Amino acid sequence: MTKALADRIDQLADQMTLEEQVSLLSGQDFWSVAAIDRLGIGTLRVTDGPNGARGGGSLIGGVKSACFPAGIALGATWNVSLLGDIGVALAQEVKSKSAHMLLAPTVNIHRSVTNGRNFECYAEDPMLSAELASAYITGLQSQGIGATIKHFVGNESEIERTTMSSEIDERALREIYLIPFEWAVKKAGTWGVMSSYNRLNGTFTSEHDWLLGTVLRQEWGYDGIVMSDWFGSHSTAETVNAGLDLEMPGPTRDRGQKLVDAVKAGTVSRDTLRQRVIAMLTLMGRVGSLDDHRDFVEHADDRPEHRALIRRAGAEAAVLLKNNGILPLKGDGSIAVIGPNAKTAQIMGGGSAQLNAHYRISPWQGLVAALGGDRLHYAPGCTNHRFEPVLKGGFRVDYFANEKLAGEPAYTCSQDEAQAFWIGNVAEGKVDPLHFSARVSGSFTPETSGSHRVGIYAAGFARVFVDGQLIADAWTNWSKGRTFFEEGCDEVVGMVALEAGRAHDVVIEFATKDFATLGLAAFAAGIGLPLSDDAIAEAVRLARNADTAIVCIGRNGEWDTEGSDLASIALPGRQAELVAAVAHANPNTIVVLQTGGPVEMDWIGSVAALVQAWYPGQEAGNAIADVLTGAVEPSGRLPQTFPARWADNPAHSQDAEVYPGFEGKVRYEEGIFVGYRHYDRLGLTPLFPFGFGLSYTSFALGDLVVDDSAFEADGSVRVSVTLTNTGARDGATVVQLYVSDDASSDPRPAKELKAFDKVWLKAGASAPVTMVLDARAFAFFRPKAQHWLVEHGSFTLRVGLSSADLPLTATVTRTTTLMLPV
Repeated sequence: MTKALADRIDQLADQMTLEEQVSLLSGQDFWSVAAIDRLGIGTLRVTDGPNGARGGGSLIGGVKSACFPAGIALGATWNVSLLGDIGVALAQEVKSKSAHMLLAPTVNIHRSVTNGRNFECYAEDPMLSAELASAYITGLQSQGIGATIKHFVGNESEIERTTMSSEIDERALREIYLIPFEWAVKKAGTWGVMSSYNRLNGTFTSEHDWLLGTVLRQEWGYDGIVMSDWFGSHSTAETVNAGLDLEMPGPTRDRGQKLVDAVKAGTVSRDTLRQRVIAMLTLMGRVGSLDDHRDFVEHADDRPEHRALIRRAGAEAAVLLKNNGILPLKGDGSIAVIGPNAKTAQIMGGGSAQLNAHYRISPWQGLVAALGGDRLHYAPGCTNHRFEPVLKGGFRVDYFANEKLAGEPAYTCSQDEAQAFWIGNVAEGKVDPLHFSARVSGSFTPETSGSHRVGIYAAGFARVFVDGQLIADAWTNWSKGRTFFEEGCDEVVGMVALEAGRAHDVVIEFATKDFATLGLAAFAAGIGLPLSDDAIAEAVRLARNADTAIVCIGRNGEWDTEGSDLASIALPGRQAELVAAVAHANPNTIVVLQTGGPVEMDWIGSVAALVQAWYPGQEAGNAIADVLTGAVEPSGRLPQTFPARWADNPAHSQDAEVYPGFEGKVRYEEGIFVGYRHYDRLGLTPLFPFGFGLSYTSFALGDLVVDDSAFEADGSVRVSVTLTNTGARDGATVVQLYVSDDASSDPRPAKELKAFDKVWLKAGASAPVTMVLDARAFAFFRPKAQHWLVEHGSFTLRVGLSSADLPLTATVTRTTTLMLPV
């Protein structure tokens, strides 16, 4: 920041009235902070990320946006420069929505394989997460768009997240959970940090003096803003004094006149208030909103270069987990394309990361484009949805300015589907967004006669009538469930006989109710026809008569979603049965798995190949086809250990206080032994290890050289190896460097990732790979002494291509200890 801008900010802060200063410290609506016209200060606008820029709309519909691969997919690329490119592209997306700040990246750690939001985060390892997040932030902010790294800190599960206390000891915090945030501040200079919903060791993170004051600002020297997660602020003086600059969203709950009164009463000092105001003005200067007085206009900016980047990133994220030589696809034989995800493009997870994508390419569409349609034959086999498929079509919506559907409608409009997510302005302001009712009327014409399932779930009271008969009732005995960020009920399902070709009248009634934490209203209604055994039988017949079978299975954004954890890591529905049956019928079965994390795979021995494709964005089908056909070499590597079973995961415990939480506490009992550290500690063999991934070519490592000449002085070490592509195809792999403390005085993991490098090589080519370790790579944190310690003694350096494949080793030794500040 220039001196001129700093001086201007000081002058603006001094020119403001108390009320004007306070107005900058909370949102005016869901996505913006109010302008101060008297002083020429423009409006600051933010938008949700991290896999796109949704803009100012709700989670459903709105102006279309580019959908990039989900966080775990980007984590699987292990490609730092790619994350920088994506950051630059996302800045352009943010600008298309007239916003200044992206609520991203998400860097919480994959502590449990059942966390519903793992898909949004990069990895189980803090080093990998930190490297990728830093590049993403640097790319984003290079274009003048602010990053908001989240959620600070301890939001590793979604169950009761708005009240749960994450009980984490300081060593685990320092060595695992804080690292990505620390790097974002010290290396990338992030302009924004978002506090998490949860409590940390009993105190809400939005009012946590030690976290926001001592660690973030004093120790790390952070000079950006801290904003609350939406409705994540719970107090006035406590949050301001602790270091929470911005309460979101607006209208304010805890600030405004309450904060004016607190300042006048002396519970918040004028100096503290000014610090918060200066932070906000500094941010606004950095992102250009101080002088942004443009009309608020959002555009659907469908750029060819973003399409290409998304496709490249989606393909690079794919991890080849098994291949018996069947991939890449060869010849011109017939292919059976089977599974619930074959013709449905699963491009993103659920929750605040979702957006209205420009388009969605399914695996079927990608394969047709790559191979032609004549070779391909399709069968769904089974379903994998969590909720009944949302009703599509034209619906009339009558809004009432009361909660009883009484009187004349206050507003009437139409919508294209039987779901809504109401936040902020509802019915063009004709009704109170937290106190209204609505009647949604339309019809459903089934393709097949039979007994259909009618489902409804809502953050509010809701019920569904078909041909005038009440079929699904989530009104009479409403109870809180795991939908709509835990503000909604679980799906209520009723059965009704429907006739093919007949338009059946459908009416959905909705009314708001008191909310727990998040002020929103929402519902989704769907009708589905269950698939019978005949569907699997047809898939088997198709597979038996084809040369190759490709089975597209997994989960979707209904399962992998903010606000709801998974009950297990078993594949939903009858998908495991489908894979086993198809593989029995055709030994050339390829599985394409799309999930936000691992699943149990009892069928893995019977399939010829397995590709983990995650949620790769709007180009999903093209990216998947690129890998299957060999147009792109698979170079993804697992950012999360895939256990053989859920019970092997470090957070799995018979003690509910360890996971998912009990009486308001979830105890991180495993401490620093997260992910592969846990499996190493217990000697458990995972299904697929952290960092693992196959290629269509092969690689060899050799010539390990260690320069430890500075190790005794400053704790740094330079490590070099030679990587050779020993195969017949060009390709890429990730060289991974782990460090082991051979004689630690404190319990330490058997090894920890401390450096990595993704390298592309032509067939037969070799290249040197050099990685530098600083002193922190050898240190552990001592809570009582409040410093990082590099012990005297020996350390083993391990280099390889996964956490379980580390053929090269060397030892470095110190004769003295080295203490590093926090």
